[in-house]
Amino acid sequence: MPEIKSLQTDYDGPIESALSSISKLLRGHYGISKRMVALLLLQEDAEIERQVKEQEDENYKSIQNILPEVKSNYGHPLSYIIAMTRQQKVNNVLDSVIATRDKSDKGFAELLSRAMMNPLSGIIILFGVLYFGLYQFVGVFGAGTLVDFIESIVFGEWINPWVSGIANTIIPFQILRDLFVGEYGLVTLGLSYAIAIILPIVGTFFIIFSIIEDSGYLPRLAMLIDRIFKAIGLSGRAVIPMVLGFGCDTMATIVTRTQETRRERIITTLLLALAIPCSAQLGVILAILSGDGWSLSIWVGVITLVFLLVGFVASKAIPGRGPSFYMEVPPLRLPKLSNVLTKTYSRLQWYFFEVLPFFLYASVFLWLGDLTGVLDIITSWLEPVVVLIGLPPEASIAFLYGFFRRDFGAAGLYDLNTAGALVGVPLVVAAVTITLFIPCIAQFGVMLKERGIKTAIAITLFVFPFAFAVGYLVNLILTTLGVAL
Repeated sequence: MPEIKSLQTDYDGPIESALSSISKLLRGHYGISKRMVALLLLQEDAEIERQVKEQEDENYKSIQNILPEVKSNYGHPLSYIIAMTRQQKVNNVLDSVIATRDKSDKGFAELLSRAMMNPLSGIIILFGVLYFGLYQFVGVFGAGTLVDFIESIVFGEWINPWVSGIANTIIPFQILRDLFVGEYGLVTLGLSYAIAIILPIVGTFFIIFSIIEDSGYLPRLAMLIDRIFKAIGLSGRAVIPMVLGFGCDTMATIVTRTQETRRERIITTLLLALAIPCSAQLGVILAILSGDGWSLSIWVGVITLVFLLVGFVASKAIPGRGPSFYMEVPPLRLPKLSNVLTKTYSRLQWYFFEVLPFFLYASVFLWLGDLTGVLDIITSWLEPVVVLIGLPPEASIAFLYGFFRRDFGAAGLYDLNTAGALVGVPLVVAAVTITLFIPCIAQFGVMLKERGIKTAIAITLFVFPFAFAVGYLVNLILTTLGVAL
């Protein structure tokens, strides 16, 4: 076996020269070698930059002046150049100690892996995953079969009548009874929405997402859509938070930390807040639109167009360098049942502890609003805007629900559709508008934490009027063309 003399990676001349110059200027104590500190500075590591700025008073400006000089020698970001050099070093080490047998024939897994990343076959596979995974399993089975059973039978015939009977027996005051079993009751609205309507949809989505995640499909999807995402200022790496957004936009906003630049993080956060419906919202919309293929197609087309158009404009308006992308593609494998169950269980646990309480808080707020008359005032403000985009006045309450959680608002549309108050073109307009509606309280809180108050408020102030503007245009176009749905 050949002897490996050194594991230190030697870089190109400009980088090595910069490492030497920066190392000589460093005087502080960082717990790691000066060369490593210099490497992290070249890769624009925020934490190291902060420490160097604190410890290198006089030399910090000199160090800063070195970075642009090095960057000017390369057409790619230094982080990419350094990563590729390290990868080559690793490959050289592996080649020196590992003997591989060349296989002329490729196995099925390798052929499938390449097909997933091929522009033509990859799109076909993606549509298959979306159709059977999201539409059939989450939309038809989760939002249809499971929701119908739990809402109509479990809550409609068992739980709600039983709890109402107990409340009528032990609670003497109508006002307090309404808190638990009234129109906005903790049980009849909060738990009913959270468990009967949202939980089956979220649960089926978590199962599908865990299968996709465990199979190794996500990195291949990232490679497939990288070129498309480049047009909207993002790289294929953005597929991770985007796909997570179909589970929960709040979690996905946190995951934007994995993106390299602040510009990419802002664009992704904007698109998550605007055009990516969470799993429960998506499931409800699929449930109310799945009966009409044209309605569903219009909704998908409008949301996709908004996603690409807003992303493109944002990429031109927000300053910063363009994205670079490289990702290790793990082996494709059959998902392990234990892994899928464990991931699904942990995400459902998160749902019960983090999300379900919001439904209960919303029920209390709505109960108080109804009791004090504030609810009528707020809905009266929303009614003219709702009517302007072609919806019935009672749809305003669904958008009020959306202030608390997007899926709560979608569930309000579900009730209106079930009652026959929202069908045809108005149903499509409502589905488009509620999808683009402002981020829920939880997502807005995370946006404040991750992007700062100015960016979070700017995104919200943009999304609110934009959602109704798109709804107005969709209604205008469909009614002008005489489309009957």
